[in-house]
Amino acid sequence: MINTDQSIIITLAVPVFLLLIAFEYFYGKIKGKNNYNLSDTFTSLGLGLISRFPTMLNLGFQGMVFIYVGSYFNLNLLPVDSAITWIIAFILYDVSYYWMHRMHHEIKILWASHSVHHHGEEFNLSTALRQTSTGWLWKWVFYLPMIIIGVPAQVFVSVAGINLVYQFWVHTKHIGHLGILEKVFVTPMNHGIHHAKNPEYIDANYGGVFILWDRLFGTYISEKAEVKPVYGTVKPLNSWNPVWANFQVFYQMLQDSIHTRRLSDKLRVWYAPTNWRPADVLENKPDINAGDLNKKYNPPMNNHQKLFTIIQLFSIIIFAAIMATTVNIQAYHETVIFGVILVLIVALTASMLQNQNNSFNFQMLASISIILITNYGGIVSRELLAANFLTVHAVINILFIAITYTKYKVRLT
Repeated sequence: MINTDQSIIITLAVPVFLLLIAFEYFYGKIKGKNNYNLSDTFTSLGLGLISRFPTMLNLGFQGMVFIYVGSYFNLNLLPVDSAITWIIAFILYDVSYYWMHRMHHEIKILWASHSVHHHGEEFNLSTALRQTSTGWLWKWVFYLPMIIIGVPAQVFVSVAGINLVYQFWVHTKHIGHLGILEKVFVTPMNHGIHHAKNPEYIDANYGGVFILWDRLFGTYISEKAEVKPVYGTVKPLNSWNPVWANFQVFYQMLQDSIHTRRLSDKLRVWYAPTNWRPADVLENKPDINAGDLNKKYNPPMNNHQKLFTIIQLFSIIIFAAIMATTVNIQAYHETVIFGVILVLIVALTASMLQNQNNSFNFQMLASISIILITNYGGIVSRELLAANFLTVHAVINILFIAITYTKYKVRLT
């Protein structure tokens, strides 16, 4: 099965990504240029870890389609053992990525999926890991021509992994102009423009490795000295919730499709340009004005909330690593349960970060439920490391919340 997520390159790169995120954070602190926000970072990493869940469950039919197309429509134009094959495949993958990325900014249903990556209002290495959980539905379509011309499976997986790894480092503000390299390659400077929501920078710089495609197809924009990039989406998410982040735009599209009176508009909602909405719906439910472009979503946190969030951050990283490395010995339903718990941990922490009512009570209830699920009833095997880790995690949460409330008389919300 052809699946870019299974590339050994990605597996090996993830620990390096996390170390580089830590390095960037401390470097920024030392230089007095820190651009990390705990809530934003937690959400970015949480979304990234959750996005691996569909892959673990083998959701979608990318592999089946690729196998079928590769078996019956393969032109076999590229030999496996040729260096030219690797070069051609790398270039083809990047130009395919350009068009995939561009369409995800120009077609509404695709933007609904991709917008997750752009919600972050900080631009740092953790932003690179802020990924959608619905991309598996259609991204693969843009790479079918590569299968048809005969790019070998192992070559496809490898160049996809290299392309994705390359894109990690361009999500930083600590690297400035790189001279002539910016004429050819995607760099932090020109990719920062891609993440900006300023009217001057919208819909530009879609390249993955090579910025040449943007220059060739007229979508390249360089940074203007008088316009400082402001990051995020024009219609801000204003939430740390990972579920809402993944489905916010889908929900608005569904609402518009229901409430518009014209049948053609009910359909057009899904394939229209990203900023289009039915005229009759706009009359009753106009777009919310984003207001001050520089205003960031950042509800206040006390020190107990910050410490609790840090505990959750390290917990989800460790838990996701355990899930990924032991998935082959888990029953399918156990992987489903572990994935749902991961989403629950991130969502409940987000609720606390947003100071929502009763998030304290829900944290306690969830922790008790996790202990029951992982230890009683035979729902999951108690022999699994993931189950044991969840038990320890839940106990720590209960103790932290109880001590915080009884000793310091402070509720997390």
